[in-house]
Parts: sequence; structure tokens; C-alpha cells
Amino acid sequence: MYKVVILILGFIWTFLIVKRSKLFLHMIQLQGYKEEEYRRWLIESNKAYTEKLKKTLRNIFIITVIYIVLAVLFNRYEMFRISIWYFYNIYWFLSMILTMDIKDEEVKKPLVFTQRAKRLYAANLVLNLLGILIVCMIYSKTTNDFSLYFPIVLFLGSLLYYFQSEILYVSLIMMKPIENRINIRYFEKAQEKIEAMKKLNVIGITGSFGKTSTKFITGTILKEKYRVLNTPESYNTPMGLSKVINDELTDKYEVFIAEMGARNIGDIRELSKLTKPKIGVITSIGPTHLETFKNLDNIMKTKYELIEELPTDGIAIFNYDDEYIKKLADKTFKEKILYGMEDVQELDIYAENVEVSEMGSTFTIKSKKGNSITCTTKLLGKHNIYNILAGVSVGVAMGLNLEEIKNGIQKIQPIPHRLNIMNPGTGIIVIDDAFNSNPIGAKAALDVLSQFKEGRKIIVTPGMVELGSREEEANKEFGVNIGKVCDYVILVGKKRTIPIYEGLIEVGYNEENIFVVNNLDEATAKIQRIARPKDIILFENDLPDNYNE
Repeated sequence: MYKVVILILGFIWTFLIVKRSKLFLHMIQLQGYKEEEYRRWLIESNKAYTEKLKKTLRNIFIITVIYIVLAVLFNRYEMFRISIWYFYNIYWFLSMILTMDIKDEEVKKPLVFTQRAKRLYAANLVLNLLGILIVCMIYSKTTNDFSLYFPIVLFLGSLLYYFQSEILYVSLIMMKPIENRINIRYFEKAQEKIEAMKKLNVIGITGSFGKTSTKFITGTILKEKYRVLNTPESYNTPMGLSKVINDELTDKYEVFIAEMGARNIGDIRELSKLTKPKIGVITSIGPTHLETFKNLDNIMKTKYELIEELPTDGIAIFNYDDEYIKKLADKTFKEKILYGMEDVQELDIYAENVEVSEMGSTFTIKSKKGNSITCTTKLLGKHNIYNILAGVSVGVAMGLNLEEIKNGIQKIQPIPHRLNIMNPGTGIIVIDDAFNSNPIGAKAALDVLSQFKEGRKIIVTPGMVELGSREEEANKEFGVNIGKVCDYVILVGKKRTIPIYEGLIEVGYNEENIFVVNNLDEATAKIQRIARPKDIILFENDLPDNYNE
């Protein structure tokens, strides 16, 4: 019977290790498999994940010590020994199971078991199994009654479970030389493939925000004339782009649109050397990822790497209304297209007669040559007109006529989690802007919300993160702006939303209409109590999956 119980508990331990290691594997993947980034996350955020487990481990240690004392003292009383043995195992089982977060929450970027993730995961499991095997071997050599004192092995197994974050970190370091060789070859293979496709037109799109929307908008417009491959979702890293190139890019495509993300200086240059873009678009520059970039000058330098890597006959496309991009555009001597809505005499492509409503936008696109088209779109917000203008500029660079461009604009569909309206059939309108996480986008979302004439306006937000030293100031300003538009405010998270709360109070907002909750479930419950037909609920910003208060 002892052996059966030990076997069952061994399976349970393995299951627990598998579940917990997935959490940290996900965090490593979100950090681009970079040890420094993962280490920083462990230092800053891991407390929330381990506090509950730390208390459990402390209790298991105390119970283990008590068990050993009783087992030694009452070694002669077999029934008592068996009873406390079973009691300990049941206690361990219940305690460990209760540390699990069984509910699988929807996340922005779920864990994807790529080949690299599988290799790292397997290496980590091997390390764990070796660890527990060594413990068992040593223990079996030091006691004649392994079954009776098996709880000590369970406690040591609990330590392995607790330190999964560190064991996975060791696995990451161990696998680094292997992964570097694999990545270099995978990268070079994609690079060679791009270079061999002489007729392929590559378009690189980067920016602090708006690049994903601009990518899909541009792809929709260009499909009026070309066979286009977009990078899916937010695939914007070297390995993400390499995967798309190696697995999906074929000779049937005439245009490849590559979204380019960056967290450090040099990232855009690396992506440009991989994809060899002939057209480069910079959509925006703002205070995102300041925890790695440190300042806006570094962000500007990094985004401009795309333009620097364009060939001499390449075309650079700039959002000239952006004060930071304007500086970059003015120092560029390659062929360039400037778009925007201000200072139209300096622009090549611009929009006029803009009418924004809760149902979309109507506007006229004009060119410096005097051509114009009147367009409508389902996309919400003035900022999306900028994204459309970027796509129009690419279309012009690629030789599309205005009629083709207009047809493409009419086919643009709202992008999930980026200011798209949902009607759940309750009479309440929901605006999902969960992917947004920057000050300009947040302000644009409030502008959209203000367009609705009927119903009360409710916002659900955790505020903005990854803004470095500017985060508190930006969130306070966000609170000020919320106070001018919204009737009810639901803040998710008690610590990081303090600046938003302060901003609301600063403009004299009614404190009774502010609700602070711990998570989205509590926010949903609050909405159910206060919302009624014709109300508009804006879900603004979402926390990154590697974040905890």
C-alpha cells in the first residue's frame, strides 16, 4: 500500500512541477528568452507569485519536523506510525494543490510551445527529475525505512516546486549555447530566403504604437493589387519574423509586410538586416518600454534604424504630425513620403474634412499633386485615420491608384482589442481597447468614448505600465482626462492606479463613482450592478502578462 501511495504522490508532484514551470516558461517567452529581462521580472514581480507558496512551504516544513519527531518517538507503535504517515501525505497533497491557480485566464499573448519553448521545457523537467532522483538515491542510502520517512522526500520535492523560477533560469542559461547556434542558423536561413526572392517587395513598419493596426490596414489596401503576406498578430521579433519567412513566405507573394518591434537599441537594425525592406514606415514615437530604452532619444534612434537600413532607392514614410518623427524626417535625404493632418502644405498625403463618430469616420484624402478621394471607415478614432494615411502612403509608393486605395479602405475591418465595438445583445455597448498601453492611445480612446451621445460612460482600466519614470505622471494625466469624459470609473489594481485616482480627484470627480477592484472578475461584477441599457463601457489598457502589482 505504501508503494501505491508513493507512486500517486510522485505523479501529483510531477503534475505540480509541470503546471508551475509553464508559468515561468511563459514569462521567459514574453521576455524574448533574455536572461537579464527575465531576471528583472523575477526581482520586480515574482513576489506576488510566491508569497502564498512561501507560507505553504513554511507550514509544510513545520509539519515535516513534527512528523519526524513523532515518527522517531513512536517508532514501535505501528498503527500510530501509519496514521501520522497518511495524515502527513494528505496534508501535503491538499496544501500543494491549494497553491495552484487552476483557472486559465485569457492573456494577450498566451504561451506558445514553439520548438525553442519545448526544448527549454524539456531541459527544465529533466533537471527537476534529476534533482528528485538524486534526493531519493541519497535518502535511500541513509535510511532502512524509505517508505516511513518518505515525507522528507516530499518536502524536498516541495522545495524544487517552490524554486521553479530559479531552476528554469538555470535551464535557460544551460540551453543558451545550443539556442544561439539554432537561432543563428534559423535567422540566416530566413535571410537567405529573402535575398533570393528578388521580385519581393518588403515593407517594414515600426513605431511606439499603431504599428500592428497600420500593418493590417496597409495589407488590406495593397491586396487590391498585390498578393500580400502580413506577419500575424504581433510577430515582430527576429525569431517571430524568421518563423513567418521560413514557414509561410513563398513565391506566390509579391509583398511581405513586416512589423518591427523593439525593446533595446539595435533591435530594429537587426530586423531590417533580416527582412531587407524597400519601404520603411515610422508611425509614432512615444514613451513606451522606457524601462529598457531609458529615454525618448534612444527610442528615436532605434526607430530610425529602419530608415538607415533602407537601400539608396528605398522610400521612407513618416507621420509628419508627430513632433519626434518630424525631426527624423527632416534629416532624411532618401526619397520620402510625409503624411498627416496638420501643416498640409508640407505633406505629400493628408486628410481633410474629418468627421469622427461612434460608428466610424468619414474623411477626404488628398495628395500634393491635387488628387483626392472621399473615404469612410468602420475604424474608430482620429488616430486610426493616421494609421490609414500610413497605409495610403505605402499604396501610393507601390503604384496603386486612388480608386484601388478607396476600395481597400472600405474593406478594412476593426482589429480585435484595438478600439473595436462589441454588442453583447444586452443594449450595452462595449468598446474593447485592451491592447492599448500608451498615453496617446488612451487619450484617443477617451475621444472616441466622448463621441457617444446617449448612455452613461463607464471605463474599466488598470492604467498604463512600462512607461518607466513617466508612468506615474502619465497615469495621473490619464485620470484627469477620464474625469472629463466618464460617468463611472472602475480601476483594476489598488497600487498602480493611485495616480489615476489622484488625477480624478484633482478635477473634482465624484469619489462615489470611483470603484477600485483587484481583478477583472471583480470589475465585471461591479459592471453588472451599475450598467444599464445604452451605457457605453470602455475596457482601456490591459496589463502585460508578465506584470503583477
